[in-house]
Amino acid sequence: MQYLPNIFFALALIAGIGFFVMNVRKLSRNIKLGKDVNRTDRKPERLKNMMMIALGQSKMVKRPFSGFLHIIVYVGFIIINIEVLEIIIDGLFGTHRIFLEVIPASVYGFLIGTFEILAVLVLITVVIFWLRRNVSDIKRFMSREMKGWPKKDGNYILYFEIVLMTLFLTMNATDTAFQQAGIGNPISQFLAPLFEGYSPETLHIIERTAWWIHILGILTFLNYLYYSKHLHILLAFPNTYFANLNPKGQFNNLESVTNEVKLMMDPDADPYAMPEEGTEEEVPEKFGASDVTDLNWVQLLNAYTCTECGRCTSSCPANLTGKKLSPRKIMMDTRDRLEEVGRNIDANQGKFKDDGKQLLNDYITPEELWACTSCNACVEECPVNIDPLSIIMDMRRYLVMEQSAAPQELNMMMTNVENNGAPWPYNQQDRLNWANEE
Repeated sequence: MQYLPNIFFALALIAGIGFFVMNVRKLSRNIKLGKDVNRTDRKPERLKNMMMIALGQSKMVKRPFSGFLHIIVYVGFIIINIEVLEIIIDGLFGTHRIFLEVIPASVYGFLIGTFEILAVLVLITVVIFWLRRNVSDIKRFMSREMKGWPKKDGNYILYFEIVLMTLFLTMNATDTAFQQAGIGNPISQFLAPLFEGYSPETLHIIERTAWWIHILGILTFLNYLYYSKHLHILLAFPNTYFANLNPKGQFNNLESVTNEVKLMMDPDADPYAMPEEGTEEEVPEKFGASDVTDLNWVQLLNAYTCTECGRCTSSCPANLTGKKLSPRKIMMDTRDRLEEVGRNIDANQGKFKDDGKQLLNDYITPEELWACTSCNACVEECPVNIDPLSIIMDMRRYLVMEQSAAPQELNMMMTNVENNGAPWPYNQQDRLNWANEE
């Protein structure tokens, strides 16, 4: 019977980590549904981006108040969870505060004391975040795409953090031996008097209960990440590493179209010549993107990394002037559709069964796409280097090249370019007529 808690702990740990690994594999499978794109170049620059943006939070602090609060939660939550290693060892081997036995008491006291101070700072910051999200009239938290689950999800994360930090401090405050040692308890020493009237046995039960709920809560939180916008805690690192490093105004060209243009521009080329055997180019099955499988894997990674902070939408000139476009909604819709496709594959033995739906029209409307001014404000503003504009442009490309569904003004302009070699509706021979006008 004395080993029963250790066995139960081991089973809980295996189940928690196993379920997490299963979700990671599903996540990886969904991202790989995207088309291949090479992002292995310029490795030093990519590594620098990851260290500065994902780890260093350099883009978060562009909005100092919320950026500073986010850093407190980020640093506090990550550092405090270092203690999880001690909890795992204690849980598996039946020890109690094993690190206190293997490292100097002063060092251990400094670590736990730092954890306690950070825990309080995290609690204060989380309360401020909750007030900003639910009480303050901040427009980017009140948008139409933030109703229902997205709003609840943001609050659930805050509640998780409040509970975990409170359990950590309660665990320390009711650990009689730890309090008597008088090291590493700058905060919990003030909570300990709240439990003075309890017997040693009751204190032990409270401490053990807080310990168990704390570690089980961490395992639950770990597995909740897959269903939450807080997946960016993990994906921000690969997302910033594989981000597009080209100038923001540079758009990619379709290789098949580029080759056609080169052929037309080559005076020595025979447009009627058959390609040599073995050199025939693969004709793309679709120009642009109408569904998530037409996007590349980095764009799908972007969708899963979205933090739903709304900085992109709050900086979008189209959105600010009342248009329906919201870059945040573009990313959320892409992720929702990708999840729907993933569930479809799971339900059909690993193969996608046509469901009659797609990202275009069922999730994102042409009206949203054509409202974009392609100014790159959303890309510049994103704290984890997400690129909503690339998805918008690929879907626009589909509308133009596959459906000829561009707005009338653009269709007229493209017709003029084709017929007159310029956007204006004048014959080339008449372009200089204005010079003869008096």
